[in-house]
Amino acid sequence: MMTNLFSTFDPSTNFGSLNWMSTLIMFLLIPPFFWLIPSRFNMLWNKIIFTLHYEFKTLIGKSSGSTMIFISLFSIILFNNFMGLFPYIFTSTSHLTMTLTLALPLWLSFMLFGWINNTIHMFAHLVPQGTPPILMPFMVCIETISNVIRPGTLAVRLSANMIAGHLLLTLLGNTGSMLSMIMINILIITQILLLTLESAVAIIQSYVFAVLSTLYSSEVN
Repeated sequence: MMTNLFSTFDPSTNFGSLNWMSTLIMFLLIPPFFWLIPSRFNMLWNKIIFTLHYEFKTLIGKSSGSTMIFISLFSIILFNNFMGLFPYIFTSTSHLTMTLTLALPLWLSFMLFGWINNTIHMFAHLVPQGTPPILMPFMVCIETISNVIRPGTLAVRLSANMIAGHLLLTLLGNTGSMLSMIMINILIITQILLLTLESAVAIIQSYVFAVLSTLYSSEVN
């Protein structure tokens, strides 16, 4: 039972290597951006991009174009999260292969930049202001560990949230053949509500990933 349940998250099942093609489906939605007359979708997406740009610029504290890195990160995760909600489409963001690929290079680049260019500033971050001298060695250890596990927490948070919702939908859907007509109607309503919740989770998790990456970036400046 467990093998069948988790087989939806196995990239080697069903369509084999084509499963990872779901990551590239987002590129099919890009051509409308080149139309001469902007569509409603285009205007909505531009509104989202500008809103994120101003918010990330406030977090970073500089009016540089580096916000576009985090907006692109948000877009990639958002599209992949939504693609996973469609039937028979592989959810690439439910795998640590995908999420660690996004989180680890970002965190590593922040650390290299910070320790090379702002070494004293990075050392100062290891001891929070107002820490008693006797606790300083422990605080350095705690802050170092919390800094090292950041890419892991980013990746696991996104993967776990994607897996949890999909598993709940699958578990409830598998009980449909054993229910009466009244219970099936209740199940359908429940599934629709869960799907709405998953849509919200897809947006929230991509936003959380991008915001936390922005905050990590602002700490090394």
